[in-house]
Amino acid sequence: MARQLLVEREPIAVPDAVRRMVAVQAQHPASPYVALFNRVVGFDPHELDAAFVAGVVVKATLMRGTLHAVHADEHLDFRAAIMPMMAGARFEAAFKAGGLTSAEAHELAVELAAYASEPRSGADFEAWLDQRLGKGATELWWAMRAVAPLLHAPTGGPWSFGQRPAFVGAPGVPVEPERGLEVYTRRYLEGFGPASIADIAQFIKIQRGRVKTAVAALDLEELEGPDGQVLYDVPGGARPDEDLPVPPRLMAMWDSVLLAYDDRARVVPAEYKQVITRTNGDVLPTLLVDGYVAGVWRPVEDGIEATAFRKLPAGVWKALKGEARDLFAMVGERDPRVYRRYDHWWKHLPAVDTRLLPAK
Repeated sequence: MARQLLVEREPIAVPDAVRRMVAVQAQHPASPYVALFNRVVGFDPHELDAAFVAGVVVKATLMRGTLHAVHADEHLDFRAAIMPMMAGARFEAAFKAGGLTSAEAHELAVELAAYASEPRSGADFEAWLDQRLGKGATELWWAMRAVAPLLHAPTGGPWSFGQRPAFVGAPGVPVEPERGLEVYTRRYLEGFGPASIADIAQFIKIQRGRVKTAVAALDLEELEGPDGQVLYDVPGGARPDEDLPVPPRLMAMWDSVLLAYDDRARVVPAEYKQVITRTNGDVLPTLLVDGYVAGVWRPVEDGIEATAFRKLPAGVWKALKGEARDLFAMVGERDPRVYRRYDHWWKHLPAVDTRLLPAK
């Protein structure tokens, strides 16, 4: 929690905060803004807008094959770390639909990135692939937008990126996968450690054997976890006392701290895991109380509706009320009902206490 800036907000520039967080889940365009609101003193969403436009912070398909915002300096290393994963059966089937082998598809990916010297829409890419290959363009584009070195180009709107993405080629020289994995492993531990081999592999979704090789190549500390498992950490990594208070927060959908560990119980109590993670993989916006998920939240017309899965002390509700007021002030200027497309999940929640936290 301390490394993820969740023990105390810090007066830090947005690009530096993104680097500290390692990778900010960006499956929903609003989520990086909510995540940074929770971590940066006086967070100004226009600063993140500007960072995306300037290319200092970039959005791309990365960890677990999903969308993340990362510091531009780290994109190529993180991308290299996941590339061996992009050879699974799903991708092979898409390559085959376009009449390509895996090797030919990766060669084509370089051409595709060159075509994206300026922002292009998905329809543009499908037309280019159809002209280039004459078949399988739609299915192949689904795979190529993950395999090719592409970034999401800011298109404006309330959260910099709209529902119809545009793509542009990523600058820089490709990195060797094993070097990228070593960089990722060190950076993961800086942001989420101490952690196990399984934790490191889970966050990026790669084979544990590859992580073991990366760990062996790095100068790391070995620690003993609560159940005797081996945990790794960077030398000198901050390790506050376990009873350090963690203030309540209204966490973004898919916030990375909820997904960073193979053992989700480090943040998500086991009885709530299936409640906040829905059948299609959606991870709902949650209440974080003393470092653990304790409920969910959503914006409504007059503020934030908070649903607790257990009884919360009056002091926690008071703190959440202040958080809700400030968060609603930010989202209210851009999209007052952010996340509303996920409201249908609310009828399945084990609510113990539901309260309206007013906007003012």
